[in-house]
Amino acid sequence: MTMTTAPIQEKLSELRQIDESRLESDLAYRFEFLTEFIGFDAEDIATIHASAELLAPIVPTLVDAVYEKLFQYDATKRYFLARDQGYEGPVAADLDSLTLDDQQIGFRKQHLTNYLVKLVSAEYDEKLVAYLDLVGGTHTPGSGSPKINVPLVQMNALMGFVNDAIMATILGFEINAEAKAQALLAFGKLLWIQNDLILRHYQK
Repeated sequence: MTMTTAPIQEKLSELRQIDESRLESDLAYRFEFLTEFIGFDAEDIATIHASAELLAPIVPTLVDAVYEKLFQYDATKRYFLARDQGYEGPVAADLDSLTLDDQQIGFRKQHLTNYLVKLVSAEYDEKLVAYLDLVGGTHTPGSGSPKINVPLVQMNALMGFVNDAIMATILGFEINAEAKAQALLAFGKLLWIQNDLILRHYQK
């Protein structure tokens, strides 16, 4: 499923028929509805891909900023005491001994780095949609590790912080105003879609 949808152009009299139960059971159908309704189209994807060269050098700074924020609160820091799936190294015993230099934090930072890289480089097809949904569910015991159950309020706070960080980064790009506006709009739509693919896992 390559992204080809465009903003809804039908007249108000041409009412679209949506299978609401299918929105909950068919990920591709849900993604298609979201992208069409929000207006996330091929031009937005091209804009996101075009930003890769500008974002690449800043990704490590963005990742560090996210983890520094998460380490400012015990409610968000405590989840890093649980062993991550696929990680086999040492794990801190308590919050006081847990630091940003721990091996597991480096492991998790790499996951976030890979995520940001995928957003600006991957083809927006079924494989990427499944990946975005996996990211959405990985912080819940139903879809991720049974030891990790991050409350929705914390996920919303995190996504708000990530959104602000990306918007601030784009505003700092040395590009013309029109290109900057296009990038802000494209990433804004994308992050709303990602947020929906987080929220859906909290409704199960």
